[in-house]
Amino acid sequence: MADDLRTSLGCYGDPVVKSPNIDQLASKSQVFLNAYAQQAVCGPSRTSMLTSRRPDTTRLYDFNSYWRVHAGNYTTLPQYLKSRGYTTMSVGKIFHPGIASNHSDDYPYSWSVPAYHPPSFKHENEKVCKGPDGKLHSNLLCAVTVSEQPGGTLPDLESADEAVRLLRERSNDDTPFFLAVGFHKPHIPFRIPQEYLSLYPIDKMTPAPDPNVPKLLPPVAYNPWMDLRRREDVHNLNTSFPYGPIPKDFQLRIHQHYFAAVSYMDAQVGRLLSSLDELGLTDSTMVVFTSDHGWSLGEHGEWAKYSNFDVSTRVPLIFYVPGVTASPGEESTFPFIDVFSQSEHRFKAGKVVRNMVELVDVFPTVSYMAGHRAPEPCPDVSFKEDLCTEGDNLAYTFRRRDRQDEEAISFSQYPRPADTPQVNSDLPDLEDIKIMGYSLRSWDYRYTLWLGFNPKTYQVNVSDVHGGELYMLEDDPGQDHNVYNDSDYSLMMRKMANLHHAVSLQTKMRLQLLYLTAGRKAGRRKA
Repeated sequence: MADDLRTSLGCYGDPVVKSPNIDQLASKSQVFLNAYAQQAVCGPSRTSMLTSRRPDTTRLYDFNSYWRVHAGNYTTLPQYLKSRGYTTMSVGKIFHPGIASNHSDDYPYSWSVPAYHPPSFKHENEKVCKGPDGKLHSNLLCAVTVSEQPGGTLPDLESADEAVRLLRERSNDDTPFFLAVGFHKPHIPFRIPQEYLSLYPIDKMTPAPDPNVPKLLPPVAYNPWMDLRRREDVHNLNTSFPYGPIPKDFQLRIHQHYFAAVSYMDAQVGRLLSSLDELGLTDSTMVVFTSDHGWSLGEHGEWAKYSNFDVSTRVPLIFYVPGVTASPGEESTFPFIDVFSQSEHRFKAGKVVRNMVELVDVFPTVSYMAGHRAPEPCPDVSFKEDLCTEGDNLAYTFRRRDRQDEEAISFSQYPRPADTPQVNSDLPDLEDIKIMGYSLRSWDYRYTLWLGFNPKTYQVNVSDVHGGELYMLEDDPGQDHNVYNDSDYSLMMRKMANLHHAVSLQTKMRLQLLYLTAGRKAGRRKA
């Protein structure tokens, strides 16, 4: 699992990023092209994926509560497998550390042994980045000489070492295992080996195609990227709050460092995959690769995550299942590929699924594909249900030809403290949340409503609308032209008011979207 990784990978069609090891995995796998996180920030997204419950059920929108105490004693994916005889192990960042996982990464519930965290991570946000002045800073852009870093190493190098060690240990044991490996990159700061920058010459970098804040974007929707602003090198740019912009030359350097961080992380993935080959585990081990959410690279005038746009919510999701997505018995399925070698490595993805799927689908799908019963679907209110899923079991997609499902949607959300950007808009504490942005993504549309939210009761007020967004993706794939205000919203709200109070918010928004877009399509036909 990567951290803050958008779909900037060769196997997802990115023409710039060099990710040969992940691309090689994709060539033997089923690749979900349109997978989405439930909230574009680490803690809530990871808890949601691992419990298969949405943030409104985990009641985690920030980093400051533990779901077993504040919401319900929900079973996690590793806990479920552990109860079925698996040895479960965590390396690096899987759960968000701290309060959100009870300062223990949910041990001993989820893991057979305490989670491993790389010792060098404690230096991640210290002054370890050498600047042009020769002094050390806490910068965003932080390409380093590894031997000069504290301990002479970096977190993801240590995590890869530990994961390989655990694989070697398990290769001599017949007990089934679940090994979760969480790499920290490309999360900021971009503290990565210096040499990876050479893969991305600055004169080859280009800014986002839509670097301006959309004119009709509701102010509540904007993410003012405070975590970047707090880094010394970004702070020194003296950009205005909240809309910036960051100078173009620095934007290009952010692109360069982000892509370099992806290639660095890809190399660590390659080390793990080649170890499966070396240890004879490839034909008996399912491999799932994903991220907790995406990351904006200047689209819409935004940086980082913290929004409902595709660039923040869309993630890679790749399933390698021996005997299902690839034939067993190849001499070397995943040989390590050195990204610095002269030859270009391009792989076509294996089977591709284009329908919308979600990270809450991972738990039921992994459990079923591993030969176990998938959790049953949750009832509408499931706080007292220890084991159920708010996602879908995607096992059927491995057997069927991919066909467009007009009904398939993903559902994401993001909280805000106010109608206009504030210094805590990116990550408000629960007590400060006043508005919740709920967003549906379908084949043709992204539809978002910003609704009043009570943090004491966790209740949303569907009649208290603070803003809306509707993007017609056929004509506007970048989601830059909001046509929400073109519709007669008041009439639609009157129709929605007649729905029974028990109808879920997801269902109400589906019906709203049908109403809004049916009128628009009818208008197009008449024209």
